[in-house]
Amino acid sequence: MNTIDSKTLDALNLAPRTAQKSDKMGASDFLKLMTTQLNNQDPTKPMQSGEFFSQIAQFSSVAGIQDLQASFQQVATAMYASQTLQASAMVGRSVLVPTNAATYDGNTINGVVDLPSSTTNLTIDISDQSGQLVRRLNLGQQPSGTARFSWDGVNDQGMPMSAGIYNFSAQAQVGGAPVAMTTNLAAKVDSVTMGSGGQGITLNLSGIGSIPLSNVKQIM
Repeated sequence: MNTIDSKTLDALNLAPRTAQKSDKMGASDFLKLMTTQLNNQDPTKPMQSGEFFSQIAQFSSVAGIQDLQASFQQVATAMYASQTLQASAMVGRSVLVPTNAATYDGNTINGVVDLPSSTTNLTIDISDQSGQLVRRLNLGQQPSGTARFSWDGVNDQGMPMSAGIYNFSAQAQVGGAPVAMTTNLAAKVDSVTMGSGGQGITLNLSGIGSIPLSNVKQIM
């Protein structure tokens, strides 16, 4: 391929002249450059058609990637705006999140256990902050899927417990052996924090703290 000298660039008005001149080549500049290159090629060594189309393909590929990047940025911006509105609407409501702690304030605490397989017996142990077991929920045999439970704040002796943070642990009998399961508990959304610098949106939950918006399994 023949090189393009400064005279050719001057003829096309492509040579850098001032600091304000853009250093990016647009589609029209590229076509002008290719046309001039063809017109000024050595007649004894003409540019091969494959070489010509290869340059066009390379330019189109770069331009296409830039267009895709711009499109992805627009989609990302729209998605973030949608998530922001969704998160703001959650303030004051309860969401279901994977956690083993919840705040009892006199209202029933609802939860879910996702079972990958059926179990002959599912139990939920509820303990206070000192680790003292206050209630065991026996849910019995459960099929695979979602097993729901709730605690009304009463201990095994039928006495109401005081307000505070309580810990939940789930255990399923699978194949005759106990298997620990993750609990998903409902918690109230106190506020929302909008991320910056590439950070995502986080929800500030009562008695739990901050969790990513993506961790929410269900809006109650």
